[in-house]
Amino acid sequence: MTPRSIDEVLAAAGVMAGIDTAEAKLIRDGTNAIYELADVVARIGRVGGERGARTSVTAARWLAASDVPVVRPLTTVEQPMLVDGRPVTWWRRLPQHRHATPAELGAILRELHALPQPASAWVPELDPLEGIEARICAAHVSRDDHRWLHEHAAELLAQYTDLPSGLPPRVIHGDAWQGNVVVPDGGGPTLLDLDHVSFGPPEWDLVPLAVDHTDFARISMEDYQGFVNAYGHDVTRWAGYDTLAAIRELRWTAFALSKAGTGGAAAREAEHRIACLRGRIPRPWTWSAF
Repeated sequence: MTPRSIDEVLAAAGVMAGIDTAEAKLIRDGTNAIYELADVVARIGRVGGERGARTSVTAARWLAASDVPVVRPLTTVEQPMLVDGRPVTWWRRLPQHRHATPAELGAILRELHALPQPASAWVPELDPLEGIEARICAAHVSRDDHRWLHEHAAELLAQYTDLPSGLPPRVIHGDAWQGNVVVPDGGGPTLLDLDHVSFGPPEWDLVPLAVDHTDFARISMEDYQGFVNAYGHDVTRWAGYDTLAAIRELRWTAFALSKAGTGGAAAREAEHRIACLRGRIPRPWTWSAF
């Protein structure tokens, strides 16, 4: 049987949910395919992504009950639903909004990290290298790059298991960057994309924006200081910063590898990112989004 296209998966899920998807518009096709409808947003995950989808729905309900501003899942349908092994979740569409500033990101992360651990055991333990080996194995790169990537991942895993002490472990967002926190018109910073919510070092949530400042020069010193002031901690001063930064950068490279196939712009971007990681291109780096 030929697998259904993403559009067909959406249509089938819409029938199951009683939601008309005829006018749905695809607004992102990344790890999740995201469709926008009149007042609903549908998220379609990859095959095998049910755990992350289930976590996102549970986390959203827990955060809402904890008075943390968060996107809300629909309560009128079972969440998540599976179509051809792909998890589909349904969310209330937010009003017009913008991405958070660094200071706004720091403020809502501080609010999130201050929450007590949930009483139930739905929060998974953070696995910062989850899926990396599979993406490296499937990558169309040279034998030398394959060997180096495997060795680099193994070294980072060893470093992660022996991290120096830092902030007390907390429930973390897991994929915290300015695009995953939005500010609706007339509202405050609101958390999105909760598939990676987990229990682990809060520093994991602080590293992405810090790396934007230290390794990519995408964030000015003034903006980074605004983030630090809002959160109350500068992760770049922690002895484990370089390890978590390197893991983040390897994850972003592995994502590029998963989109690269056998050629094209994504393949060239993946090769560029590997060259950066291997020290062949000096910082600050310039990486293209896709």
